Amino acid sequence: MAMYAKGMSQRDIEDTIREIYGAEISQGMISKITDKILPEVNEWQNRPLDRIYPVVFFDGIVFNTRKDNKIISKCVYSVLGINMDGMKEILGTWISENESASFYASICSDLKNRGVTDIFIACHDNLTGLCTAINSIFPKTKNQLCIVHQIRNSCKFVPYKDRKAVCADLKKIYGAVNIDDAEYAKEEFREKWDMKYPNILKSWDKNWAELTVFFEYPQEIRKIIYTTNAVESYHRMVRKFTKSKAIFPTDDSIRKVIYMSVFEIAKKWTMPVRDWGLAYAQMAIYFEDRFAA
Repeated sequence: MAMYAKGMSQRDIEDTIREIYGAEISQGMISKITDKILPEVNEWQNRPLDRIYPVVFFDGIVFNTRKDNKIISKCVYSVLGINMDGMKEILGTWISENESASFYASICSDLKNRGVTDIFIACHDNLTGLCTAINSIFPKTKNQLCIVHQIRNSCKFVPYKDRKAVCADLKKIYGAVNIDDAEYAKEEFREKWDMKYPNILKSWDKNWAELTVFFEYPQEIRKIIYTTNAVESYHRMVRKFTKSKAIFPTDDSIRKVIYMSVFEIAKKWTMPVRDWGLAYAQMAIYFEDRFAA
């Protein structure tokens, strides 16, 4: 189980047992042994959660799995919460073949059924239907779209010779002191670049309300919520634990390895997010009525 938790493949475990102990153990037996943890996985996935999470991050990671003798891609959605003590916590993982608003709504419903009554700010990439799904279950939650994702998407079709200049001008938008200055910088960007790259500001205009939520709060809160880096960093670590497993045979095999990797990764989450005391003090002011609710 320890070797499986460290990300070793069944073949590697089989070889290691043979080398150390001179014993033969089949991959089928290894699978049966690791299956013993599935009740624990289900218990963890359905455990009660805190009532309030000030900040929650949503993101997905794709794995290959077998279905009807075909290899298909499945997305594992992770929800990472920052609790009232400023500690990171994986609230759960959900597996789906297709992204849809109804699937996101089922995730939010699950969080509510497990005890979550309020999320102050939800941070995520611009997944279709996710904002609506979150607000259907948690109507007071503010949605902040990831600025880093937005910049990446904006620069995707900008040739290298203009990329540095475009990024510098985009920084004037999201790096502004307040929303008024950001809107002014956006119009300056429009005058300079819109004829050449019209699709950039189309996306910014369409998602402006959700991209600029962080301007409503002071710097201590802004730097926590403007990017989904917290959950993306977690997914990068999950990749390290799963790199030896190119294809998963079943959804349960994905759940097992994700569950074990969560506990390995969480061992390093021993401190609150940086400057949490200052951020918490600000949240107590901005969300005063909901702290007491």
